[in-house]
Amino acid sequence: MAIENKNIQINYIKNKQTNSEFFNCDLFEVLPYWKDDMVSMEHPVFSLSTKPDIRTLRYEHNGNTITIFPSSLGLPTTHDKDILIYAASHLRAAINQGEAPSRTVRFTTHDFLILTHRGTGGCSYERFREALRRLSGTRIETNIKTGKVRIEEGFGIIDTWRSVKEDSTGKVIAAEIKFSEWFYNAILSNELLTINPDYFELRKPMERRLYEIGRKHCGSQQLFKIRLDKLQRKVGSSSTLREFRRIIGKIVTANNLPDYEVSISEDIVTFSSRTWRIHASITGQTELTFLKPETFEKARAAAPGWDIHALEQQWREWMSKKKEPPRRPDSAFIAFCRKKGPCP
Repeated sequence: MAIENKNIQINYIKNKQTNSEFFNCDLFEVLPYWKDDMVSMEHPVFSLSTKPDIRTLRYEHNGNTITIFPSSLGLPTTHDKDILIYAASHLRAAINQGEAPSRTVRFTTHDFLILTHRGTGGCSYERFREALRRLSGTRIETNIKTGKVRIEEGFGIIDTWRSVKEDSTGKVIAAEIKFSEWFYNAILSNELLTINPDYFELRKPMERRLYEIGRKHCGSQQLFKIRLDKLQRKVGSSSTLREFRRIIGKIVTANNLPDYEVSISEDIVTFSSRTWRIHASITGQTELTFLKPETFEKARAAAPGWDIHALEQQWREWMSKKKEPPRRPDSAFIAFCRKKGPCP
């Protein structure tokens, strides 16, 4: 469902009656970027199933472990995650504008449904309520730090939610959610990546998951390659390897992912950046400098609040006008980001 571009602004409000503080998401100024958290892009936190999934998930990679315990309603789904993306994007935008942060965010359900490309019928409101229940009922145990802080206890993805306003039929038309400390730390530390708005057009959970993998690991680099069996673990698929190979093959044929093309050969899956190809055609460059993954972390520290991949694109456009590429491109990019400084 196509929608017009709308502007969003986050206002900080103090509720005098309850003396609680929260952000109210009002629809009238542009939200610069949609933001997804890097932990759940890297690790399989959300279920790919469209039916109730009551499995306990455990994932381990490079010493990082995460275990997700479902509620009686099942694990939260990739579509439930839209609520987190919506609220986190607004909160991060507010922080970038100099607003004081809050773990509690209030928003109107209709705005959420419209901007995440959903219907606005009665069923959509009921699914929204069910998503909130799954997000708050699920418990997580992990050694993964967010904002350099490890939370040594079980916690929910969101701590609490409540209806602020309901209509005569009981539909939640405005809600408040309180982020878990773990997820909130990721927002405060800007451990987020900008995602394409067309992500919300992807209806198949596997397509969404593959886009996240491509965005996290390929970024705007030319290629990212991964073994099929490792990709299967990373996306959280419970299919057999043969079935997973078939699913990937269908996605390759459909070629629906924004920003990335996916191909598979001899059980090696390759993500190719569409942006890289476009940039190369504009600049006339057949080869672009690759930056080390750790360079992006240093660049984020040098230019806090900025979308680091947008800065990379600016830097590459600026470098394309130079006669010779830099001898130390990683240092050159960090220096470029340092000149930008904190996002105003």
